[in-house]
Amino acid sequence: MTGPSKVSAPRTIDAPLRPISFGIPEVDISYRADGTIDLRPKQRLEIYPVRFTDRLHHWADATPNRIFMAERKGERWRQITYVELLTTARAIASSLLARKLSAERPLLILSGNGIDHALMAFGALYAGVPFCPVSPAYSLVSKDYGKLAHIVKLLTPGLVFAENATLFADALRANVDPATEIAASTGSVEGRKVTLLSELIAAPPSVALDDAHRAIGPDTIAKFLLTSGSTGLPKAVVNTQRMICANQVMIRETLSFLKDEPPVIVDWLPWNHTFGGNHNIGLTLFNGGSMYLDEGKPTPAGISETVRNLREIAPTVYFNVPKGYESLLPFLREDKALRQTFFSRLQAMFFSGAALSDYVWKSLDEIAVQETGARVPMLTGLGATETSPFFMSVTPLTSRSGHVGLPVLGNDAKLVPNNGKLEVRAKGPNVMPGYWRQPELTAKAFDDEGYYSFGDALRPADPDNLHAGFDFDGRVTEDFKLGSGTWVSVGPLRAKFVAATAPLVRDVVIAGINRDELAALVILDPDGCRTINPVLEVSDMAAIAADVSVRNAFRGRLAQFAHEATGSSTRIRRAILLDTPLSIDRGEITDKGSVNQRAVLEHRAAVVESLYSDTLPQETIVIDMR
Repeated sequence: MTGPSKVSAPRTIDAPLRPISFGIPEVDISYRADGTIDLRPKQRLEIYPVRFTDRLHHWADATPNRIFMAERKGERWRQITYVELLTTARAIASSLLARKLSAERPLLILSGNGIDHALMAFGALYAGVPFCPVSPAYSLVSKDYGKLAHIVKLLTPGLVFAENATLFADALRANVDPATEIAASTGSVEGRKVTLLSELIAAPPSVALDDAHRAIGPDTIAKFLLTSGSTGLPKAVVNTQRMICANQVMIRETLSFLKDEPPVIVDWLPWNHTFGGNHNIGLTLFNGGSMYLDEGKPTPAGISETVRNLREIAPTVYFNVPKGYESLLPFLREDKALRQTFFSRLQAMFFSGAALSDYVWKSLDEIAVQETGARVPMLTGLGATETSPFFMSVTPLTSRSGHVGLPVLGNDAKLVPNNGKLEVRAKGPNVMPGYWRQPELTAKAFDDEGYYSFGDALRPADPDNLHAGFDFDGRVTEDFKLGSGTWVSVGPLRAKFVAATAPLVRDVVIAGINRDELAALVILDPDGCRTINPVLEVSDMAAIAADVSVRNAFRGRLAQFAHEATGSSTRIRRAILLDTPLSIDRGEITDKGSVNQRAVLEHRAAVVESLYSDTLPQETIVIDMR
């Protein structure tokens, strides 16, 4: 990787790109006899902090009164500075040490993003006690607590924290052993003693605290992060201090504009996932920035809170998922004050989790040019919970939807031929040592050279020039064969289908294994469908799926998609619009909204069979190809 450079080039419209400092990778590429491709950045990663809280000490000394985190309380913001975070983290760490918590008895955090959650997490980090943030959906949305029960059994926590104990009372009673301590900021659990956060903070300092903090080393477990469960029950990914600290250096050297000024972030991304909980909190602390917690969500009910926050706080870098940008678009178009604040300091935007549509991307460019005269760089890459997550990155020059770039400083990549595709694997100090208490799954995750296998496939952006980087080519495990023996590349096909049927479709499940042709189980996007019929209720999926105007609009898009197909592996001419929500308990959808193709096909086998029956159900949409 070369040093930071100022880069700018056209992307989707004819306007300049705002120049930012960016570390552009220089990668050695070599080929093996079996077709494997090795990608190795020329510059190696050698120096990174021993422990994540070393950066907390640095900023508490250098900028003690700078805001580290703020959350809205009514019309005001509750704020905590770097020195306040350090002081409170040390107090909580003393309480955790007194309870003899450890990797065998970690801290479990059930509630979502919040300052009190952060205080507990940093207290654990300071004490060298692993913690695990759990998706609130496993407690508040799930009907049978199946995933929460699995997590508690797997991790055997010594202390369970929920900001509001009353809100989580049912889940706590059903899943937490009476002998396990419960802590909370407020609230109660009938029949159980609840230790208040204020008690943990007020406990006397531990004489062992400084020694415990100094004993933290690169291999100390910092946290357990749970996989999404999109391929089964969640696995607990061991996140060591080395992983987190090394990855933050990788981020800082790649997104080197973070060095130009401390980042300011307005962020809703959940901390129980690596994007929000490692990437974003990490780069905030590592670079002495400030994080404003956004309680909004990319939904009709939640986007107004995001807009409210962005009217007040001007981010220097903005992170979101594609749906979040899509939800924000109409407000940026119509609200001049929002546009002015949002773009006033914005150096770059970043998306992850899915492909960003060309329409949304171009619209953001147009609005940025309207407001500032230049486009704002939109960045993305490839990563996983198992890689902390930063592994591959685009540059402002190469960035486009579906492109993931090249491995960043400190990461080696290996592309292995697999059923006509190139399966990507990773090695570096940011890669996990394994899954907690699941040695069999750990062994399956690594090859005989110690590379972690993503299960994802990549393809060269330019087959004649691999230095141009790589595009995402779907998940190897999702691909299947038609009855003719033709392979179906599910990931790219899903992305093209969603783009072709926009804005009506949120996702699609592709059926057709050992069949003569493909079929689709369609997950509608209620917001997009309301652009066709504004009177539809977003919560009534049955009415949306049955609406004549929605069905006609979808039929037209499907017909165009079918006629443009190049063969049986890309042609879909029959589809059904699902009229019931996907189930988190059955594993059809994860808490972050990822669709488990295999689980949907398994649990809706009768629907799949109906798509291939001689007498098609009335609700099936079929395109006549004559």
